[in-house]
Amino acid sequence: MTSYLTALGLMSGTSLDGVDAALVETDGETVRATGQALTVPYPDDLRARLRAVLGADGAEREAEIGEVERDITLFHAEAVATLLGVAGLPSSAVDVIGFHGHTILHRPKERRTRQIGDGALLARSTGIRVVNDFRTADVAAGGQGAPLVPVYHGALARGFERPLAVLNIGGVANITFIDEDGSLLAFDTGPGNALIDDWALKHTGRPVDEGGALAGSGRAGEAALAAFAAHDFFAAKPPKSLDRDDFRSFATGLVEGMDAADGAATLTAFTAQAVALAQVHLPRPPRRWLVCGGGRRNPRIMAALADILPVPVEAVESVGWDGDALEAQAFAYLAVRSLRGLPLTWPGTTGGPKPMPGGRVHDLPVLAESR
Repeated sequence: MTSYLTALGLMSGTSLDGVDAALVETDGETVRATGQALTVPYPDDLRARLRAVLGADGAEREAEIGEVERDITLFHAEAVATLLGVAGLPSSAVDVIGFHGHTILHRPKERRTRQIGDGALLARSTGIRVVNDFRTADVAAGGQGAPLVPVYHGALARGFERPLAVLNIGGVANITFIDEDGSLLAFDTGPGNALIDDWALKHTGRPVDEGGALAGSGRAGEAALAAFAAHDFFAAKPPKSLDRDDFRSFATGLVEGMDAADGAATLTAFTAQAVALAQVHLPRPPRRWLVCGGGRRNPRIMAALADILPVPVEAVESVGWDGDALEAQAFAYLAVRSLRGLPLTWPGTTGGPKPMPGGRVHDLPVLAESR
């Protein structure tokens, strides 16, 4: 009989808002319970330094990347301590940490992906075994290395009416399609919050469009929407994935010259339109869409999705899931799967050649007996 483990998951997403941390009790196949979860926002200086190394490539940046990696790892360790304090648990109650790190480079066509975060340092800092480096094996084998959360969506959705689409809107948006037989299809749909957040920061000084207020005061440009829909990415068949900034120059070129409100409205419409365009790649229409990630908190995005999709669109809280904790929970779940040698990805989720295990385990150092 497989035993259940208490796992703690950590996620630093492309929105750069902070570290999500969550507890899960799982055997790597079923989820027996979810526990305490929280988000620890990045301080402005660390967020700025992390933003500065996005896309960094080349030996000349390694010292800078290494410093940021160390500091965000120690910040993750603080998030672990905060979560355990809130949950009233000692570190000994946790069997493993699933540590995603932060993606600074994702080029699967070149068989390259990089998530910074020092698993060994996190293990030493927390006193808990750590699993990290979840994407490299899949990318090295020819997969996209993303998205990784679909297997967790499938575990949570057992018994739900299918087919079902789970839409995660982080910096990039991605879909998990759960078919009638439980099989999974997953891929990135296009920009999520990243372009909207960057636009808001540039025009308002705030890192997000709070409540969609800026977009709500503007009007989307029809010509820009038509040009956006013509991008080659949308016609390309899955598997496919995106780096946070893959659409940056294209999309910002389409909104160049717009005022702050109209630009925000147009970028928001881009996110919803990309999801609608993804439907052509699904084997059959979903019966409903469940939305997670920070995008579900933007009423303008949710309204745009409801207008453009033909079936109900709901935040995942409608089925009892915690949309703020979902990705962190997923990496707790994936850590246990990694320990058991179970697949994390499939041809239908990342396009890899076969079901692929992954992750790198960092056990605690064994101290020699003093003599």
